[in-house]
Amino acid sequence: MGKVVLVTGGTRGIGLAIAEKFSTQGYDIALNYFFDDQEALDAKALLEKNGVQVLLLKGDIRDSKAVADMIDQTVKDLGSIDVLVNNAGITKDGLMLRMKDEEFNDVIDTNLKGSFYFQKFAGKYMTKQRSGRIINISSVVGVVGNVGQANYAASKAGLIGVTKTAAKEFASRNVLVNAIAPGFIETVMTASLNDDIKAAAVSHIPLGRFGKASEIAELVYFLGSEANTYITGQVIPIDGGMII
Repeated sequence: MGKVVLVTGGTRGIGLAIAEKFSTQGYDIALNYFFDDQEALDAKALLEKNGVQVLLLKGDIRDSKAVADMIDQTVKDLGSIDVLVNNAGITKDGLMLRMKDEEFNDVIDTNLKGSFYFQKFAGKYMTKQRSGRIINISSVVGVVGNVGQANYAASKAGLIGVTKTAAKEFASRNVLVNAIAPGFIETVMTASLNDDIKAAAVSHIPLGRFGKASEIAELVYFLGSEANTYITGQVIPIDGGMII
């Protein structure tokens, strides 16, 4: 039986690019999503063209029982979980003085708690099998903060803390845990920015452009593959030099 990767928020953008990269390397794929069934079916069809099995996992990652069930379903249907990629996340931006409680809580519950639940339940399985790789998609905002994103920055900084803790707790069982901190990446979200905002952002990036989802996927694949045997507990920016 082949290797299996579970990607949360895996039916679009960075998540789908990551899933596609793993599928080209023969990994069977479990894709978590929450809203768009047709989008999920389209993603499944795309990945299956690479000759791999694809399991769709519709579920709310804010619900610990739902996450436990998704982990169990993946192991039951695909045979194992070798790589977990915590990619799902949301934004609800606003200045701190105006931010509503629900806007703060929703982002924390999705971005931080959801990732924690997946690491907890996947970690139980991986430590028993004495192997595994976990990659958490954080953000440069979690490293340096950003105006209007107190909730998002807190969730992504918290994810870095969980990454380092999990790396220490799981290391003796050969489970490696790392985080990636992307900067501005070409996605549906950044495509909606107006030209002035894009130009201002690019002016702070030494490489002079936004990154591509495929560039994130390449780094995630390396960290999740058998080529990575000695990197754990690290936070790796992939931001074109933005936070040098």
